[in-house]
Amino acid sequence: MKSKSIVTLLLLAALSGCASTASFQLVRNHAPIDRAFVTNVTVDQFESASFTSARGTRLVYRVLRPSNVDAGKRYPLVVQLHGSGGIGTDNVAQLDAMAKSWATPEMRSRYQTFVLVPQFPIRSANYGPASPEQFAVPSSALDDAQELIASFASNNAVDTSRIYATGFSMGGSASWLLPQRSPNTLAAIVPISGIAPSNADASHYLDLPILAMHGNADSENPITADKRFIKAITQLGGVKPTLYEYQGLGHMPPADAYPGYWWRDWLFKQQRQ
Repeated sequence: MKSKSIVTLLLLAALSGCASTASFQLVRNHAPIDRAFVTNVTVDQFESASFTSARGTRLVYRVLRPSNVDAGKRYPLVVQLHGSGGIGTDNVAQLDAMAKSWATPEMRSRYQTFVLVPQFPIRSANYGPASPEQFAVPSSALDDAQELIASFASNNAVDTSRIYATGFSMGGSASWLLPQRSPNTLAAIVPISGIAPSNADASHYLDLPILAMHGNADSENPITADKRFIKAITQLGGVKPTLYEYQGLGHMPPADAYPGYWWRDWLFKQQRQ
């Protein structure tokens, strides 16, 4: 992020004598997004599979495995959650630019990780019209995803202390919500342009590392929900959330999400105790 002008603001809250800190980073002078980064990535680079949940719902998904697997070693797992444009059952539409970014040669070499990309047949997160009080609620699809994550981790060489969730738009909202469905599973989340949960759920996030990205000109999923929820976390004593607010950015991922080594490096340093 060296090419940007960044203003760092610290939100300080003290309740019952306990001070907590969240980091708010205002990012100016950011470049437009360039999706050419994933031009040469094909669907066939991801394995195709399916899973049936306990309630009988079939989830199709794609998997990217570490390029170099050593016997006896365990690897991180990134759960990549798609936006509403990926809803379906064709096991293709969920492979958006963010999902494909993990399959570039540079990423494959730099990060030895599993990437799990489920496709939801319905919305994974629901929220009403844009408003200051807007918040997201999970659908039953996230319960199915939680079962899939647990099954995949138990049947593969996954380091269960390093399971992460990320996604854009509805996928960002689902990334916010998944810790409620898997409270002892995730080591960190990176929600991008999503809608955060209700403040009533903030207690689930006190010890969870969070790196959120959001444009402050996003009229589809306004940034106000992220700001509200992060403030609620800090007021309860949480110390791990960071919000990157992109000046003038609408409803799209920021340019530095691709390749985004800065946030991916941060992600893989997080480990659940």
